[in-house]
Amino acid sequence: MSVEDQLQARLSEAFAPDWLELDNESHQHSVPANSETHFRLVMVSQSFEGKRAVARHQSVYAELADLLAGPIHALAMHLYDPQEWSQKTREAPASPNCLGGSKADAGGLS
Repeated sequence: MSVEDQLQARLSEAFAPDWLELDNESHQHSVPANSETHFRLVMVSQSFEGKRAVARHQSVYAELADLLAGPIHALAMHLYDPQEWSQKTREAPASPNCLGGSKADAGGLS
């Protein structure tokens, strides 16, 4: 099962989302072709109602701890309750462009 499939399954089971959008953004980063290391998550769930952003993120981190410690390097999260999502006109912010650089670069990021 791919990392993306594992993410989809575990998030669906744990949060019963009204909306779940998961984008593999690995190709935008300095990683080998067909990598599954960088993801963007947009999720709308009743379970987020009344919770602050930090608590929402912590609940996702707890559910995905083993994947975040292993194959996933980055997970951009946009987490909403249904009312917030309806006010957002069903759009979440795009991820910023990768600035490049890696541990192998002599200068790194500036």
